[in-house]
This record gives sequence, structure tokens and C-alpha cells, in this order.
Amino acid sequence: MMTPDLDKSIVEHAYARWAPIYDAICGPVMLKGRRAAAAEARSLGGKILEVGVGTGLSFDDYDHTTEITGIDLCEPMLEKARAKMATGRYPWVKGVQVMDAHRMAFPDATFDCVVAQFVITLVANPEQVLSECHRVVKPGGRIILVNHLYSEVGVAAAVERWTAQRTRGLGLRPEFPFARLQAWAQSNKDAILVERRKIAPFGIYTLVCFERTPAPLAA
Repeated sequence: MMTPDLDKSIVEHAYARWAPIYDAICGPVMLKGRRAAAAEARSLGGKILEVGVGTGLSFDDYDHTTEITGIDLCEPMLEKARAKMATGRYPWVKGVQVMDAHRMAFPDATFDCVVAQFVITLVANPEQVLSECHRVVKPGGRIILVNHLYSEVGVAAAVERWTAQRTRGLGLRPEFPFARLQAWAQSNKDAILVERRKIAPFGIYTLVCFERTPAPLAA
């Protein structure tokens, strides 16, 4: 049986506790997935929104071909990101701010690309967050996700279900299935799945890309 989605307050409190040690603990663990998502975004270039930007671990993975805006629910995490920005090493990062991804303040079609690294399995309503990402990305733009996704069958799935019951207080949900992402795209006529691939070398993380279909040309 799947566990319910995480409550917003659980995630906020958990990541406030994680903030002081997040880079040291999660930086190496998430490195391959983080770089894969950023590389995909760099190939598109332009204005990029990082949903769940956290401490700014991904800042090094972008360059002058991009303009990065970051949002996160956790102010202690963003304090770390702002300290990185203050060094002057990341001129492509234009700003970070506290914002709920379920209800973004950005106008429609603001960004060329939206990136959510290790986020979509943690939010209270993943489908609503995906719809908001779809709203703020331009037609022809992409939503890039990277995450561990539920194995669904076999020993790995059983371990993930067992772990899920014991890690919710840490802000983790290891048994989130790809089927939910696929169902969201199928219910949205302007969203198409363009890529799904395991990240080498171990395939622990999966990269998933959706494209907001371009508006039809006027007759």
C-alpha cells in the first residue's frame, strides 16, 4: 500500500533541520542526478526556474547561458543559497525567494524551462505542482524532473514501502511511482512526456522531461 503524500508542515520542519548539514550530506548523494537535470536545462538555455532550490547546490551546474530563479518553502535553506550568491561566483542566479510551488506568483509562460530536483515526491499535491510548472513555462518549454521513483515490484519495492513508514518525519517519500507523473501528462492535452531515463551509473535516480506543446499556428 502506498503511503499518503507528505504534509507541507512536515517538509518545512524537516528541511529547516536539514539546512545546516544539507550540502555535506545530500550534495555527494544527489550529485549525478543534479548534474543530469542541470545539463538538460542548459541545453535549452534561457530563463530557468529551480523549484525547491534549497541551499543552491545546483548553482555550480549552470553557466552564463542561463538565468536562474529559485524558489523554496524553507527560509533556512534559502539563507544558505543567498550566502552562495553573495560570493559573486554565480552571476547567472538572479534571485531566490520563499514561495509555495503549489501557488506560484509568476505570470503565465514566464520561463523557458522549469527544473525540480528531488522535489516532486515531497510536495503535498504533486499534480498541482506539475500544473503550476506547466503554467509558468513557455509553450515549447520543458519541465525537467529528477528523482528516485518507486521500484513498484520486487525486493526493492518492499524495502521502499518499509522505509517510507519510517522516514516521513525526515521529509522523505521513497515509494512515489512514475505512473502518477504519466497520468498527469495524459490528463493534460498540452503536456507530453519527451524523456524518461535512468541516471548512470546505478540507475537510482530517474530523469523525466515534459514539454508544454507549442500553441497551434493561426490559420
